[in-house]
Amino acid sequence: MSTLTAADVARHNSKKSLYLIVHEKVYDVTKFIDEHPGGEEVLLDEGGKDATEAFEDVGHSDDARELLKGLFVADLKRD
Repeated sequence: MSTLTAADVARHNSKKSLYLIVHEKVYDVTKFIDEHPGGEEVLLDEGGKDATEAFEDVGHSDDARELLKGLFVADLKRD
């Protein structure tokens, strides 16, 4: 199983390559930017960071949580 550090994830913070951390897992949301119901700014604001709090504050649906599984890249490796 692959792992990425927070520093690795931080490099993916643009529309061309956008990673988010949610519950210690890393997701590549690059291809989902244009489809995100909340708009691309929401994702770009959290890009390259731990977005767990923002994700949970919105109260995402079970469908959104299921969608994340297909965007999974790696587990987060804590220093």
